[in-house]
Order: sequence, then C-alpha cells, then structure tokens
Amino acid sequence: MKGGGLRIYAILYLIFLYAPIVLLPIFAFNSGTIIAFPLKGFTTDWFVQAAENLTLRRALSNSLIIAVCSSIFATCLGIFAARASTRFEFPGKGPIVGLIMLPLVLPEIIVSMSLLVVLLSVGVELSILTVIMGHTLICIPYATVILTTAFNSLDRSLEEAAYDLGETKWSAFRLVILPLVMPGVISSLLMSFTISLDEFIIAFFLAGKEVTLPTYIYSQLRFPKQIPMIMALGTVLVVLSIVLLTIAEYFRRRGVARTGGKDSGGFL
Repeated sequence: MKGGGLRIYAILYLIFLYAPIVLLPIFAFNSGTIIAFPLKGFTTDWFVQAAENLTLRRALSNSLIIAVCSSIFATCLGIFAARASTRFEFPGKGPIVGLIMLPLVLPEIIVSMSLLVVLLSVGVELSILTVIMGHTLICIPYATVILTTAFNSLDRSLEEAAYDLGETKWSAFRLVILPLVMPGVISSLLMSFTISLDEFIIAFFLAGKEVTLPTYIYSQLRFPKQIPMIMALGTVLVVLSIVLLTIAEYFRRRGVARTGGKDSGGFL
C-alpha cells in the first residue's frame, strides 16, 4: 500500500512537471489560434511565421551571440576555479569556492538588480555586452561544478609522469591534463550555452534597447494572435535544450569513464 502510494505520487508529480512541455508541440501544430481543446487541425504555418519574423530572428541572433560568449567565458573561468580548488591548498579556499557558487543560491532578480545598479553607477551603457557579463556570472558555478568533477577524476600520477619526462607545468596542462578533461569542458560549454539561451531575468534587466529571445517571447504574450507562433518557438527551444543537455551528459559520462573516476550523478 505504501509503495503504491509513492508510485501514484511519482506519476502525478511527473504529469504535473512535464504536461506543459508535452502540450507545447500539440498546440504548435494546431491550426486554431485559440489554445484550447478540441484541436482544429494540423498545420506547420506557425513554424513558418516564426522563421520569417525579422524581429524574432534578430532576437535569436542576439541570444546566440550572448550564449556562445557567455559559455566560453564561464568555461574558461570555471577551468581556473576547478583546477585551483582540486589541485592546490591555499588560505581562504573554502570561502572563495563558496563565493564562486553564490549565484546558485541567490535569487536571479537580486543579482540582476545589483548588476544593474553597479553598471549604471559606473556609467556602463546597457547592451549585449552587459547581458554577456551577467550570464557569465550565473553560468560560472555550473561550469565550475562540472569541471571540478572532471579534475577530481584525473589520476595525478599522469601529471607527475609528465613532469618526470621534462614537461613544464603549462605544457603538462596543455598536453596531458586538458585533453583528459576535454569531455568535461565540452559538457560545461553546452550546459552554460543552454542556461544562457533560456535565461530571462538578467536579460530583461541588462539588455537595454536590445532584444533577446526570452524577452521577445515575453513581449509577445500580450497578443493572443501571436501565442501559436510562440508555442512553435517554444517547441523548437525545448527540443534544442534536450539535445544540448543530452550531449552534455554524454560527454560528462564519457569523461568520467575515460579517467576511470566514479560517476557521482549528472544532469539526466
């Protein structure tokens, strides 16, 4: 009886969690403009409208630029943080690592407002660049966690063997360590890209006159006739996010298996 109750609870929880995602493609291919049952018919017109919308394409272009730059910056900084935290002991290590992870527990609206006040106070004009800065900040903790797992899985004897063979610290890192953690680097890039692409609050506060994909979607929700096109766009984004997260998890597990480490869990 107890096991049956838990099973029912788990099923209801999964339905509550994933039903909205399942409804996205259903209404995205529905020919009716009203989001309600019964469905009118099958159509792909909303996807065509989304592809032909110039403002949407500009928003998508901005979001892709922001996501690519943010993922690269966050991963590079994450490599430094993960390498330092797993390889070296230094005063204040615990508080410093905690400070890096702080954006994980802070509400994004607090982070956004703080960044907005700081940037405006120093005279920085709001643009795509400020959004990249904000997204890099919130992606660094995720990148650091992924890369810390990758560095922890390394066999230190390989690094020591490189030193014994005459390699410098930089050449050992470039030729031995970095190739071994490359699956973790790729996983970090993909995860950070997905987080940045889907992020709304920081983009809303810091984009200024520029439009990003999430802010564009938010602005179109006021117009009922645009809802089907937004559903089509949401379907594409969900599929893209699932694909990217699946690839990221594949590379994470590949990295753990390659280094012979223990898998402590992942995204999927």
